[in-house]
Amino acid sequence: MPREIIGRFDVIRLSILDKDGNCDESLRPQELTEKDYKKMFELMLLTRIFDDKCLKLQRQGRIGTYASTLGQEACQIGSAYAMNGSDFVFPAFREHGVFIARKMPMEMILQYWGGDERGDKIPEGINNFTVAIPVGTQILHAVGYAWASKLKLDKSASIVYFGDGATSKGDFHEAMNFAGVFKLPVIFLCQNNQWAISVPREKQTAAKTIAQKAIAYGFEGIQVDGNDVISVYKATKEALDKARKGNGPTLLELYTYRMADHTTADDASRYRSEQEVKEWKEKDPIDRLRKYMQNKGYWTPEYEKQIIETFQMKVEEAVSKYESMPKPNPADIFNYVYKDLTPELKEQKEYLINFLRRLE
Repeated sequence: MPREIIGRFDVIRLSILDKDGNCDESLRPQELTEKDYKKMFELMLLTRIFDDKCLKLQRQGRIGTYASTLGQEACQIGSAYAMNGSDFVFPAFREHGVFIARKMPMEMILQYWGGDERGDKIPEGINNFTVAIPVGTQILHAVGYAWASKLKLDKSASIVYFGDGATSKGDFHEAMNFAGVFKLPVIFLCQNNQWAISVPREKQTAAKTIAQKAIAYGFEGIQVDGNDVISVYKATKEALDKARKGNGPTLLELYTYRMADHTTADDASRYRSEQEVKEWKEKDPIDRLRKYMQNKGYWTPEYEKQIIETFQMKVEEAVSKYESMPKPNPADIFNYVYKDLTPELKEQKEYLINFLRRLE
């Protein structure tokens, strides 16, 4: 029996804005205006200022263990900026920029990382799911929501964030397979920041890219320059438009770098070199957009100085609100799990309440 080729597959890499701020105008989304670039730049700056404050608060014992977004601002703001309010976000644990762009109050983000469950009680009208600390579980949740949306003929899409480490979990593959079979309106957004704690990207898979994993499940995978906010916006918007039209899922591999430690409980200097970090600092996503905006006449030092001062005040106000909140009720660890508690959780909650009473 002769051998025959039954398929050939390509993986596209999208990069529009280089590290020096030079833009490929043939690829740039034409709908983006000066106002849009300024808004994305400001959201990226706000995310970085907030992130820096959180690191300081953790070191001072004012919040708990914290996962930094440093270096991944373009991934988060570019993708969030492409969404509609009706789209539903399923985060991992590093998506503070997405939350900020989606109008989640910063004091509530601080509240969550301070160990207060009320901080993860998403306000009405904000279509964000709660933070997922277990690696990969939120991928299945996003697919479930997308399936429900399709059954209800709802035109919204779901978008799920995860890291390169999560692609080694069964949850990822099960979710991708299900989404491909049923052509669900979901975007799998992998922030490939090169390190899953101390495990490097090359130890996660022998594949040349993470994006190509989508091919096995029957849909498109694209590798995107994750430090280019314009590329991230364009790829996410096109994937969302395709999903809303009933044309199925997309896997976006946002190729970026985790500039900080995995969390404040980690020491990245033990497993990666200073030279590697230095090379990635030259690809800083905020600096890249700043150079482009300066070339276009959208940016001045005075403009940035003013917005930095404004954002620093906003972040400090959020810290004040967070630290002036009444102490949480320990029973809240049960109150926000489900709309209605299961019998098992009711029993555990009652046990905790009685235990705390005995300590009084």
